[in-house]
Amino acid sequence: MSMPFYVSPEQLMKDRADFARKGIGRGRSVVVLAYAGGIAFATENPSRALHKISEIYDRIAFAAVGKYNEFENLRVAGVRYADLRGYSYDRTDVTARGLANAYAQTLGTVFTTESKPLEVELVVAEVGAAPAQDQLYRLSYDGSVADEHGFVVMGGQADQLTARVRAAWSEGMDLGAVLRVAVSALGAVSPDGTVAAEGAERPIPASGLEVAVLERDRPRRTFRRLHGDVLAGLLAGND
Repeated sequence: MSMPFYVSPEQLMKDRADFARKGIGRGRSVVVLAYAGGIAFATENPSRALHKISEIYDRIAFAAVGKYNEFENLRVAGVRYADLRGYSYDRTDVTARGLANAYAQTLGTVFTTESKPLEVELVVAEVGAAPAQDQLYRLSYDGSVADEHGFVVMGGQADQLTARVRAAWSEGMDLGAVLRVAVSALGAVSPDGTVAAEGAERPIPASGLEVAVLERDRPRRTFRRLHGDVLAGLLAGND
């Protein structure tokens, strides 16, 4: 009779965390930044069909890195949560905080009870009536939630890219300026995952980017995708 195989709870949780982090680290980064007129999202993504940035509700958007099928299921669940809450109560009762808490419960439950954690990292953002009311929540694979201010970087080499964004970003920047900060950070990571020196970033054309914004002054639905000549003009400094 063979001996039962035993793994301590601490080792099991560590192995799951390492597994999830490796999966997330292989994904292309997403940068989320506040700007004077709202919140901007950018990632390197040449696909026009498989989105990493999406609208959830009137003033709320979602961005993700990791396994597409896993975060797409979470996106759909978030839309259903928001629609049901808005229909049952009031549209103003749908908040980024409530959605982040719902996602945290799902991620935490999967991490502790399932054999494989979700290989995803998420940002839930809500644009407020004024910059001080903007909300940015970062959710990790284990269900932990961080209330961020100003900007978030997720994905491969996130720590090094965060340092670059922190040095370049400031409150009150216009949309073109924050997008140039984001694309510079995204271009710092080479295809093999190494980080280039300052000034040696890869140029990324507008066609290779997925960019969207939550625009503060738009009525009701604030989410808008940016592409084509509009995006190219912003990146070129034609504000």
